[in-house]
Amino acid sequence: MTAIRQDDVIQSVADALQFISYYHPLDYIQAVHRAYEKEESQAARDAMAQILINSRMCAEGKRPICQDTGIVTVFVRVGMNIQWNGDMSLEDMINEGVRRAYTHPDNVLRASILNDPAGARKNTGDNTPAVIHTTVVPGDTLEFDVAAKGGGSENKSKLAMLNPSDDIVEWVLKTVPTMGAGWCPPGMLGIGIGGTAEKAAVLAKESLMDPIDIDELRVRGPQNRIEELRLEIMDKVNDLGIGAQGLGGLTTVVDVKIKDYPTHAASLPVAMIPNCAATRHIHFTLDGSGAAEFEQPKLEDWPEITWDAGPTARKVNLDTVTREEIADWKPGETLLLSGIMLTGRDAAHKRILQLLESGEGLPDGVDLNNKFIYYVGPVDPVRDEVVGPAGPTTATRMDKFTDAMLEKTGIMGMIGKAERGQVAIDAIKKHKAVYLMAVGGAAYLVSKAIRKSKVIAFEDLGMEAIHEFVVDEMPVTVAVDVEGNSVHQTGPAEWFEKIHSAEPVTVK
Repeated sequence: MTAIRQDDVIQSVADALQFISYYHPLDYIQAVHRAYEKEESQAARDAMAQILINSRMCAEGKRPICQDTGIVTVFVRVGMNIQWNGDMSLEDMINEGVRRAYTHPDNVLRASILNDPAGARKNTGDNTPAVIHTTVVPGDTLEFDVAAKGGGSENKSKLAMLNPSDDIVEWVLKTVPTMGAGWCPPGMLGIGIGGTAEKAAVLAKESLMDPIDIDELRVRGPQNRIEELRLEIMDKVNDLGIGAQGLGGLTTVVDVKIKDYPTHAASLPVAMIPNCAATRHIHFTLDGSGAAEFEQPKLEDWPEITWDAGPTARKVNLDTVTREEIADWKPGETLLLSGIMLTGRDAAHKRILQLLESGEGLPDGVDLNNKFIYYVGPVDPVRDEVVGPAGPTTATRMDKFTDAMLEKTGIMGMIGKAERGQVAIDAIKKHKAVYLMAVGGAAYLVSKAIRKSKVIAFEDLGMEAIHEFVVDEMPVTVAVDVEGNSVHQTGPAEWFEKIHSAEPVTVK
């Protein structure tokens, strides 16, 4: 009988979460590099280059791949012959490991978990509790799959109770375009089929723990219906032309994972959950011999990628830019931003509008008139950092606030990731503002352009407080211009046409 020490569980979970915060799974890096090499959309290539460069920087600096360091999900298989050495419950051990990982002084991870989700939504401060799935199995070991799932990709999860005669592939192809780019492609799709509604969702999440092996499957050929579905969905989703970051291109997914389970004769539950460009997961086993050890990958395992904005990039001084100048910006154009910008996410937007509507006005130092606001919740800095990883959050969450914010505060431009919905596009056109896109999954790279940072309002909101950033040549793409033209609409449409045209796709 194996004796599992409480401290070994805690330490292993903590070490695993630190490890995956800055080391991508190498199979993902290799898959993105293959996609990068064959990509013919320049915008998508640039986005993947930034993702790959960011990944190597994080491996070198041991800092988070993404500012959203995720909600922790754990699948644990408990051997029936285990004897426990400790007085905590398994759930408490795992959560203590999460607590230690997210408050580690050398690599602070962002606390994103809120208590009372339908009410006060108060941050727990240490990213606990984790979402834990426990199975008791024969044997005398303790097996873990640990993941840190970002909110941007988790929010794009889909569940459908199909009729048994419905076509699963048809549902996927209809659904993926509705997910937009907030899940930061290129990534993986996890699909669960069967069981009940909740079982299908758990299957989809669990499938994302498996290694990327679609190329090997393609070479040997499918051996069952699930493998046939993986290949069919992979090819047909990529043929949609959505591309990296939703900018249009050849690769949207680098693998499709599917798990199934028997279901009721009247039912066909299907769940789909994407993994983003900051995919983070790891497997380890405890056998009583001590805490898990994680082998550090070699830097030479990362591809040597270089990227710069190029000679056509427009340099913009945020302190002097005018509305006449932004009227000349075109969708897809690369900008290098320098100067002062303010930050603000969902909670800050809600509070700003409440203050304005009450007549109380904004706090001292918060002047948004003719300014740019960056949708970000940065990681706390460590050592000599000005700010921790500070990549963009999903802009569509701010859509419902956009018209009022533009009208009441005079904001000139917004910066985030992914597309804007039509309600936001209409507001942007109405107020002659612009929306700029930074690459999701390149948070550490983006943070290196931030020269100064300070909290100027709403400190009680934690990572959602309003910061003032001073940036130097921060790279962004014009995503929606003052006329309401969106690159997230034109880009995928253009590449869908190219992919399905009889003419060969040509490099831009």
